[in-house]
Amino acid sequence: MIHASAIVHPNARLGRNVSIGAYSLIGEHVEIGDDTWIGPHVVIEGRTRIGRGNRIFQFASLGAVPQDKKYANEPTRLEIGDGNTIREFCTLNCGTAQDAGVTRLGSDNWVMAYVHIAHDCQIGDHTTFANNAQLAGHVHVGDYAILGGFTGVHQFVHIGAHSFTAIATVLVHDLPPYVMAAGDSAKPYGINSEGLRRRGFSSAALAAIKRAYKTLYKSGLTLDQARAQLTEQAKACAEIGLLADFLQSSTRGIVR
Repeated sequence: MIHASAIVHPNARLGRNVSIGAYSLIGEHVEIGDDTWIGPHVVIEGRTRIGRGNRIFQFASLGAVPQDKKYANEPTRLEIGDGNTIREFCTLNCGTAQDAGVTRLGSDNWVMAYVHIAHDCQIGDHTTFANNAQLAGHVHVGDYAILGGFTGVHQFVHIGAHSFTAIATVLVHDLPPYVMAAGDSAKPYGINSEGLRRRGFSSAALAAIKRAYKTLYKSGLTLDQARAQLTEQAKACAEIGLLADFLQSSTRGIVR
């Protein structure tokens, strides 16, 4: 299932039922899991490991050296999980020695065209990146986050699980879990209620998350005061614990 015009290094490791399209290039240190489909004109290089059942469309570039002037050819990596869709012209780079040394994309993610995921980014599962979403280095994205088209994310920003950004949003601060944001620079616009309902959050959990949002954004409290109140609210609702923990670990400040 390898097209005659594809170039696959003899040391590359391919699982069962891997399909590689015309003119694609697979490098020496690449590992591709079972049932993964690689379209035409795809370049996969570096120390890249790709799991099972992925679909990678034409002109994607995976595992290239990071866009970081400090990079000195260290053996850093790119790791991609299972069941991801990576569309046309996406770029995912390897990590750097200054961080974990690995860029990670989890499983069941939907990555649309022209998305850039830079060095050392850590992406969870079930995320959606609309066309032209762009992540600078060292960005973390939680599970089920949705980034609208042309969203730009500054380096080291953390994006919480179940959050949502509108088209052309610019994030220079951390975006807490559940929160919707829009604008340049981003401002909060409520919680991602519809997304949470679709994922089976109960009415009680939604009410608690809305109350937490009001505590954080509508109460007039300082961030430290809001953190303390949310820590108390988390004792009665596990979903608020995710938000409280995120706020405790944030070092860049939050969208507010």
